[in-house]
Amino acid sequence: MERQIRALGHLVVGTAQTGRRAVEMARTLTPDLILLDIAMPGLDGISAAQHILAIRALPIVMVTGHADPDLVERAAAAGVFSYLLKPVTQRDLDAAIQMALARFAELQALRQQVQDLTEALEIRKVVEQAKGILMKRLQVSEADAFRRLQRRAAAQRRTIREVAEAVREADRFYRELETDDH
Repeated sequence: MERQIRALGHLVVGTAQTGRRAVEMARTLTPDLILLDIAMPGLDGISAAQHILAIRALPIVMVTGHADPDLVERAAAAGVFSYLLKPVTQRDLDAAIQMALARFAELQALRQQVQDLTEALEIRKVVEQAKGILMKRLQVSEADAFRRLQRRAAAQRRTIREVAEAVREADRFYRELETDDH
């Protein structure tokens, strides 16, 4: 199999005989893709895949002689990207590797989009709260409160989120002072 992988133009950074060793190598060698067999001593390939994916996200291709539907289901649930039955031709291996790499790239792009959207929602929440504070304390319109946040951010070379968080913190400080006097 290693010869087939090299013939496809890939660099093999390591080979492991046991599932535990595969997990260790995945941690230390940081490969772009991992090929695992289900039947590995100590820790089977599916369990090794789960451990590896808990450490870091990367595409895993299961190469095995076991066609049991339960194993295929377990592998899919573990996060394995492709499942090849032995004997594996070089053409099948190439297709599985390319498919796993492409699907992994799509998954990473989706994860980044989710992260970006989550960040945008958090920024919006903080900015909305800061606008509300400014509107109440300064008796200004929503548009004016937003312009003030923007101007302050530009003047201080800070993000609007940083300025909005500072407004929230200042409001908390003043509210605490106000309640301390009573």
